[in-house]
Amino acid sequence: MEIRFGNSPSETKSMDTQQLRKNFLIEVMSDNRVVYTYTHYDRAIIGGAKPIDEILVLENHEELKSNFFLERREIGIINVGNTGQVIANGVEYTLNKLDCVYLGRGTEKVEFKSMSANEPASFYFMSVPAHRNYPNTFMTAADASPVELGNTSTSNERVIYKYIHLDGIKSCQLVMGLTILKDGSVWNSIPPHTHTRRMESYFYFDVPAEHQVFHYMGEPQETRHLAMKNHQAAISPPWSVHFGCGTTNYAFIWAMAGENQVFSDMDPCPVPELL
Repeated sequence: MEIRFGNSPSETKSMDTQQLRKNFLIEVMSDNRVVYTYTHYDRAIIGGAKPIDEILVLENHEELKSNFFLERREIGIINVGNTGQVIANGVEYTLNKLDCVYLGRGTEKVEFKSMSANEPASFYFMSVPAHRNYPNTFMTAADASPVELGNTSTSNERVIYKYIHLDGIKSCQLVMGLTILKDGSVWNSIPPHTHTRRMESYFYFDVPAEHQVFHYMGEPQETRHLAMKNHQAAISPPWSVHFGCGTTNYAFIWAMAGENQVFSDMDPCPVPELL
């Protein structure tokens, strides 16, 4: 498990491209492996599991000082690949693409499985500390209250799916969902904003190999960018903006943790004021 410590706005503004990528970009998927990155922003663990012909286990790590991974944590998992299963304490949850499962604190054993080695699943997850138990819950994309936002004139026509939030799957502090941009749209998360009450991560998927997404971060008047490919994630500190523009339409999973779970709680950063 890779450990990432926090960075302040003052030191981040002086980072070059490689330093920004080393601190804020994560390579999430690797065949037959579970990949973990522990960030000290709200102590979130961001990762992915891509089982091909093996059953993968969510392993405990020394850094957690716990008896098992979810002893004091909760986790949200979304499948962005082909059909697979998440097995939690022996209970099988079959996830098609875009389906989600939430596992609460105290779930001792978690496994990941693809239904076909030729068409493997790809599970993205975020785990955060939890101070109480909530029940393990499965949700399909169709049940995730899809909402259409934006329009073609501003190139941000998109559909938002909310899974883990105050009016959906209950959690201790995790908020999680995804956004799919429609054909011809490339801008996400407009208007830009920050929320110092919680960190966020963006995981980009369905990005064709010949395209990229340019993820913007930093303070509103000190923006930087990360050039991102398919199945890469960006860590967004509480003080940072988080929005992006691609060379084609794409999709991304957003996941947040902190002291406020209200989805609409944000501090807008008007586009004309960005620098």
